Amino acid sequence: METDNRIINSQELFKGIKGAYPRAMFKSVGYTQEDLRKPIIGVVSSWSEIHPGSYPNKELAQFVKAGVWAAGGTPVEFHTIAVCDAIAQGVGMHYSLPSREIVAAEIELMVGSGGFDGLVLLPSCDKSPGGMLMAAARLNLPTIFLPPGPMLPHFDDQGQQWVMSDIKEAMGAFTKQRMDDKLFEAIETDTCTTVGVCGMMGTGNTMGCLIEALGMSLPGTSTTPSVYAKKRHQAKETGKRIVEMVKENLRSHQILNEGSLANAVRLVMAIGGSTNAVLHLPAIAREAGVELTLDDIDRLSEQTPCVAKYKPSSKYTLWDFYQAGGVGAILKIISPLLHKEVLTVTGKTIEGYFSEVKKWQTVRPLNNPLQPKGGIVALKGNLAPDGAVIKVSGVKDAPNCQVGIAKTFESEEDLMEHIMTKEIKPGDVLVIRNEGPVGGPGMREMSIPAALLTGMGLGDSVAMITDGRFSGATRGFCIGHVAPEAYVGGPIAIVQDGDSIEIDIEHKALNLRVSPEEISKRLANLPPRKRPMDKGFLGVYARNVSQADKGAILE
Repeated sequence: METDNRIINSQELFKGIKGAYPRAMFKSVGYTQEDLRKPIIGVVSSWSEIHPGSYPNKELAQFVKAGVWAAGGTPVEFHTIAVCDAIAQGVGMHYSLPSREIVAAEIELMVGSGGFDGLVLLPSCDKSPGGMLMAAARLNLPTIFLPPGPMLPHFDDQGQQWVMSDIKEAMGAFTKQRMDDKLFEAIETDTCTTVGVCGMMGTGNTMGCLIEALGMSLPGTSTTPSVYAKKRHQAKETGKRIVEMVKENLRSHQILNEGSLANAVRLVMAIGGSTNAVLHLPAIAREAGVELTLDDIDRLSEQTPCVAKYKPSSKYTLWDFYQAGGVGAILKIISPLLHKEVLTVTGKTIEGYFSEVKKWQTVRPLNNPLQPKGGIVALKGNLAPDGAVIKVSGVKDAPNCQVGIAKTFESEEDLMEHIMTKEIKPGDVLVIRNEGPVGGPGMREMSIPAALLTGMGLGDSVAMITDGRFSGATRGFCIGHVAPEAYVGGPIAIVQDGDSIEIDIEHKALNLRVSPEEISKRLANLPPRKRPMDKGFLGVYARNVSQADKGAILE
């Protein structure tokens, strides 16, 4: 598939008399006439000084540019926004998921107006990788990624590793006086030891690994620690490779296709990755012209054993994953399940990414997995007619089928007040609504409440159900992405305190144990709802966003 015919390359931009205008602009900031005859490579980083996942990208971009220059190209650097979910928790989380659409649009608008021949994209964490992949598919230029890689974990005096999920769970333990002030302060102060993506299998590292599994970055780039010299070497090689890709005319749509997207889904399931990937994958697929539904993802999960788990789902971290061989080792383990013919940014097939397992302590072979099926399961039923998701790799002791009594909350704030001031008992089912893509707006994640419950020792015995979402850093009995959401009249809107709810993971069912007649009556009596936001970008988002099962994309 060709690029959008409105996207012009550098030869068209700088051509003839009309090209004098843009040539003058480039020359004014230091480029020479000779530079403008070379392939123009956009080096695009999701960068800011606000959080460690984006912080290294400005430096890494300089090494990418060195590689571009060395290979005979001309690098041109620009940035996108870099929202941090950890900072947005409970305060600015309405803006997090919508930022994905802004990142994609920023890149589209800059490239559409700038005459680029190829792109190097440096994501940070959580939503920027999804937005950048959407842009790569939308533009269909030669494009390569460089994930910044994880931060190193903190090792305490007992040799235990601390990462960001430990901070959230410590908050719950401290709240219930299961931890003293000194240890809590140490965890807060010492956990983030370096820059880089938080050293757990949260959304940031899940998406970095997904990028590599798609074949959109060079082998080994997703798990190499951000502070390693090897990461700078990878940045230079990435810069060199994009110039070759431009000469080969190797475009994104040759890589992003049905086979590579299926491979990426299987990788996420095999490593117990973040449920947020289930939102991003359909959105990326749509930009690439591929249909990928929640049912498709669930079918692939059903067929893919979970062979590795990392914090918060086990004691191991991304440091352990890197030591074991990273994405290449997992791809080798699950290779019988993969589409091996798909192309990658190397110009060769995904088989070139396979590597041997270096340490088996944190991974399992295909014939002896941690779980026989993938880490994420889609649930459906009269409470979630269009689906919901649960990360079963993060649930330790919850039964396959549980019936509990509902306690309903109209927002995350209502839930937090209840957790902090009132009793919660094993077997409770906490239903949090009005947090969907439209009703939030922005589909906030219930990461802090989930971590508090885990820190209180209730993570696997108290179920949470929401039309919002959960973090990759979440573990416990957490069901998110309930669709349709409450705002658009989904059945989650009519759950009442004291209702009985059945959660049947084995049969993939989520049901409100109320008669069909009563459900119809309650739905018919739902009052009209005022739009939660009309102004600004969140207003645009709320008016146009799809439901979670469609990827929460702007229609």
